[in-house]
Amino acid sequence: MEFSIDWRIFLTIFVSVFIAELGDKTQLATMLFAADKAVSKWTVFFAASAALVLASAMGVLVGTFLSEYINEKVLSYIAGAGFIVIGLYTLYTA
Repeated sequence: MEFSIDWRIFLTIFVSVFIAELGDKTQLATMLFAADKAVSKWTVFFAASAALVLASAMGVLVGTFLSEYINEKVLSYIAGAGFIVIGLYTLYTA
């Protein structure tokens, strides 16, 4: 397996994930941990970073596995429907 980076795709993924993570539960939880004066900010940073790396790795592995059995377009529809359902649930419970 050759290691090469398609910078256009890299930047698309980076910007998409960065924007999606701004202000979400993960960032808020990290801010709360960092606000504790007794906790090392480096510990918070490295622990939160490791958790995000692991979650991303799981996403890549599951996505790779699913793509072997489900068409990419169908996966996009499933993901889109999932976001709509979550959005509707959030509006309903607000």
